[in-house]
Amino acid sequence: MIVTVFRSRLRAGAHEEYEPMAKHMSELAKAIPGYISHKGFVAQDGERVTIVEFESEEALREWRIHPEHAKAKKRGIVSFFSDYRFQICTVVRDRSWTTTGKRKARRASADANAQSARASSRPERVLK
Repeated sequence: MIVTVFRSRLRAGAHEEYEPMAKHMSELAKAIPGYISHKGFVAQDGERVTIVEFESEEALREWRIHPEHAKAKKRGIVSFFSDYRFQICTVVRDRSWTTTGKRKARRASADANAQSARASSRPERVLK
């Protein structure tokens, strides 16, 4: 799984124009094959944080190069954001817990592949 953490601050007066565009981008992202989810939060100091999950780097790439998204990113830099930062992260481990007491633990494929590669590179033991 690939997670993007997008942090930004809106310029004064940009909120009214930004919100409809952000809503449209949310709908477009949901249509990308490999999209998992996204959520946005606004802190008391005005910082906005959006967390977006995709199944793979390929799915994220499709979102990154989507023509409308590319146009919206440029518009954000020119018109909406006073500052922004994004981080692309690969999930190493993913655990969850619910009140039912069931726990889910999943290893990301990259982590599982790395373990498999380490195991296959070990010398074989010959039993005598």
